[in-house]
Amino acid sequence: MTKGGLRSVPPAARMLGLAGLLPQAAAALLVVAGPLDLRFSALALAFAYAALILSFLGGLWWGLAAARGAGGWIYVAAVVPSLFALATTVPWAVGAAWPGPSLIALAVAIWASLIVDRRLVREGVAPGWWMSLRVPLSLGLGALTLVAGIAA
Repeated sequence: MTKGGLRSVPPAARMLGLAGLLPQAAAALLVVAGPLDLRFSALALAFAYAALILSFLGGLWWGLAAARGAGGWIYVAAVVPSLFALATTVPWAVGAAWPGPSLIALAVAIWASLIVDRRLVREGVAPGWWMSLRVPLSLGLGALTLVAGIAA
């Protein structure tokens, strides 16, 4: 992370980024402590949100690469999150165990996304404050997704 932590992140990015944890926090809370009749819906929403955000990260990487004229590895890395998120729907589509294992896989993928983020900063593709935002967001979203997955 950069010096100054979250304070080094532009205010709008910081506020909106942190607000982006709220939907998953609500879903995880409903999975763990909500009414039983809302449990499956909360699990489905937790899954959908984690998959959506993982795909969004790939889009961010693609946009950074395009804006900076960066190397080809980033374009490859940028399509992996969407393909992985899609792959986590396969158990649901074929009637296998879902969404617990898929939520756990998504949590791990969200945490692993920090490897790409770190490399983007190191290569000067992402701004210097990037990791100050990405670390708490990825750790937070990953943890909330894991809670929902384990509770499933």
